[in-house]
Amino acid sequence: MFVDSHCHLDRLELDKLGLSLQQVIESALERQVEHMLCVSVSLAEFAAMAEAVSSFPQVSVSCGEHPLHQTGTVEPQQLLSLCQLAQVVAVGETGLDYFYAPESKLAQQDAFVSHIEVARQVSKPLIVHTRDARSDTIALLKSHRAEQAGGVLHCFTENYEMAKAALDLGFYISISGIMTFRNADELRSVVKKLPLDRLLIETDSPYLAPVPYRGKTNQPAYVTAVASAISELRGISLESLAAQTTANFYRLFPLCKADLSV
Repeated sequence: MFVDSHCHLDRLELDKLGLSLQQVIESALERQVEHMLCVSVSLAEFAAMAEAVSSFPQVSVSCGEHPLHQTGTVEPQQLLSLCQLAQVVAVGETGLDYFYAPESKLAQQDAFVSHIEVARQVSKPLIVHTRDARSDTIALLKSHRAEQAGGVLHCFTENYEMAKAALDLGFYISISGIMTFRNADELRSVVKKLPLDRLLIETDSPYLAPVPYRGKTNQPAYVTAVASAISELRGISLESLAAQTTANFYRLFPLCKADLSV
């Protein structure tokens, strides 16, 4: 069985796909993807996202504000109140993106710190987005004791030194379909070195569809292609890779276990 540790089901353009959300989830289940974590990118959109997936026990939700979706200052009390909700299993996604929005570095850093502190208060793991902000991401995680909450660097595309720094803090590393792209040699070299007991797999759907689905709208069913690529790269069976990454997911996100009724 597989788990998609990071997807955005609320951002799927279902009309273009010609599918309902139920059909998307059924397709994943047919591929033995037993659970999906639908990740928040906006506090303003959180309620609608949570409502959209509320009838599916195979889907859990996080709460947070993506660094590229910040419309202003993240209000820590609002974030705390939402993250205290029982259905919220993680805090984020949050983090730093200096590639697309270097002009908002300070605002991103302030919001990231708020997410770290809330994660510690509610004892829920962080989901961290990081791009072109290696030193600041690790520095803020360390200085604000993020290891007390734990978490994952999702859709990882940085170097092994950054991965090792996160691993040393007890964090997990999640790999998306990017590792199947032709120009992702450096990332594949990182994946070869990652400890299997800290590895997660994800789609980040509807974005970044893996080969052989490149160019299509990504969806949780395609996480099996990510798993297959990693198992081939690491020289282990697909069954072993699936079992390990699924166990890792539930270890990091223990609140998801209560949802496994199907």
